[in-house]
Amino acid sequence: MDWNSTPAEQAEPPMSRRSSLPLSSTIPASPNTVWVDATPLLQAACTDLLDGELIHGENFNLFAAMSALEIMDPKMDSGMICKYYSVDEAIEDGVGPVPISFDRTTDVQCTLDIMDHLLACEEEDLFTMAYGLPLDGDGDEKSLSLLNAVEENLCRQLRACKAQSSRRKQDMEPLQSDIDMEEGYCKALLCRLRFRKHFFHVLACMRRPQGKGLELARKHIASSISELECIRKSADFLISTASGGCSIGIEDRTTASGRKPIGFDASLNSRVSAPAPPRSIKMLSWNKAIEYFEKLLRDLDFICSYSLDPSLEVLLRFVTQFQSSRPDLVARSHLQVPYSLPSTETLLLVQEGRLYGRDPMFAVITRAAGLPETTKNHDIQRYESVMQLGQLVINMLKIVCTNTAWQRRKLGKSLQDWRVIYVQAPPLLNLFQQLELAFTNKFGEVLATSNDENGVARVVKQILIWLEEQAYWIAFRFLMLGFELELYSPSEFFMVYWYLYAVLVKLAEKTDSRMEITEITAAKRKGKKRKDSSKDVGRETRIPPAVRFLQCQIHLVEGLTLLQAALRNEMAALHSLTPFNSEQEIFLQHFELLQKACIPEQITYHSFKESTSYARFSNIATPNCFQQAQKLAKELRSSFSNDHDRLAELRRLEQVAEHNSVAMNVICQLGAVEPNSLKVSFEFIHHPCYATAVVRRA
Repeated sequence: MDWNSTPAEQAEPPMSRRSSLPLSSTIPASPNTVWVDATPLLQAACTDLLDGELIHGENFNLFAAMSALEIMDPKMDSGMICKYYSVDEAIEDGVGPVPISFDRTTDVQCTLDIMDHLLACEEEDLFTMAYGLPLDGDGDEKSLSLLNAVEENLCRQLRACKAQSSRRKQDMEPLQSDIDMEEGYCKALLCRLRFRKHFFHVLACMRRPQGKGLELARKHIASSISELECIRKSADFLISTASGGCSIGIEDRTTASGRKPIGFDASLNSRVSAPAPPRSIKMLSWNKAIEYFEKLLRDLDFICSYSLDPSLEVLLRFVTQFQSSRPDLVARSHLQVPYSLPSTETLLLVQEGRLYGRDPMFAVITRAAGLPETTKNHDIQRYESVMQLGQLVINMLKIVCTNTAWQRRKLGKSLQDWRVIYVQAPPLLNLFQQLELAFTNKFGEVLATSNDENGVARVVKQILIWLEEQAYWIAFRFLMLGFELELYSPSEFFMVYWYLYAVLVKLAEKTDSRMEITEITAAKRKGKKRKDSSKDVGRETRIPPAVRFLQCQIHLVEGLTLLQAALRNEMAALHSLTPFNSEQEIFLQHFELLQKACIPEQITYHSFKESTSYARFSNIATPNCFQQAQKLAKELRSSFSNDHDRLAELRRLEQVAEHNSVAMNVICQLGAVEPNSLKVSFEFIHHPCYATAVVRRA
């Protein structure tokens, strides 16, 4: 092999794969190259290299890796010897016979095996057009009518099998030659066909505009799950009918019977697929395929159970809860099209630029900002900045429906767009205020709309408050997803919690401001007037549950920050051991996107170092932040008695606070006397993002 040859020369199949050519036809050596037999080297490497590893020279770089040829990879090595080079050639050789067999029993068995194997293949990419198999050539309606016709025939066949009269049995020609096996085969075929039919209806109903088919989709989901259970139960019967028994292990078989399906050959990919980087593909086993579809149907059922609430806050909480189950692309795409697609056409959330295909984005924003319902028709929605804000909301809905890694990256980058709108809003607000003042000076009175709840300046100001709140929610989500993706090492937890504390404080502040204005606006609409300041004091004591929920998390992350900072300062624990990055570089790597968007403002690495340098065991126990968080979590239960998700989250927060309170007392008491006798670690025992301190004897 010529290690210094060009990519075009490397693409030439080696001699070992072209033994039919004479030796004299090889490329002659040049003054700068020498041809040597690389077979011994490759054989030695095969015994030592793991999947994904490669042999390369010292000057090998990423660019070369992207254009390198991997020998014996089906999708890259076009010279690799294959048994078949086309679908037609494989069919001519009898790999995919039509009909499958002239023996009817064998024909039924092989049909069931093909149906099972196709089910397992659907975790994997299946581009049928590339293999000359356009399944939608006659349209969905004709395919559905054929399914119904076959199902009806099988039902008649099954009824004939169950009939007591032998005469009725003779009226129907059996599917296969063994009459005693007829009922089992009929049931196995029926449940597979019915699953396909109900699953088709699930997808069709979910695509109906404005969510009109969601209720019907749930009925078909229930039927699909029921048919999957019947498919699972049919395995015992099909294994018993397999000649010679099941020879393939349960984790490897892709059919219920354990037989290898006919009509499939993975080597065909090397000819019909375009060259692509190698990737390890492991086909799902039959059992795993059933489990995959069961989870997919549960995820789709969760989507269909949503009430299409017009509140953006409720919608974001629903999507966050949905994402916690780690749904795959199929389920997520029925909630929202991928963010990478330029079109605003979606399957459920946004249709034609409207939420659920019915509510304009400006109406969604005004409702989220706590503005009166009449504001949704305000002329301000025609301003470019407001239209850009509506597009930001659409993009955010797309982003939160993507996979976790992509979602975090896009959320961080989108913060700068929110910052731009926020910077543009104050000049617009000042302009409207100046116009109102000009009319006041000219006509001796303020415009009627200036004191009205629909006044332009008031609308802009309230939207501005909501915009800040939304930006801090995105920052909060961005930081929390880092825990789910395991992007933070234990030595970096307290740094992240410190930043999270700053974000949560601002988020609680903006949420409280928005809810207070909303409360005042609602009171004015009801004709109530605030006659004295005592009501203001009363409002201070009635902090909204949503704000108190944030305060509970604020106390929790504050306690975690102080505890971990004290461990670093007193016991030299939790220090980063990496020689490649300084602590300041790590700080910038984690929070660069937030820093660029000034979220929060005046937050720097130096302020982080200064605020955490004073933490000691002697001053972090009073007041006990964990006890305050635990108290708030208990008090908030009654406020969220009808919200099962919030109650579950409160229980998790309470458990973290309770255990950390005990751990902090132990650390503060023993750490001051015997600092070397303790070993402290932080583990995610009760919550995926808020760690629990685990104290052990060193």
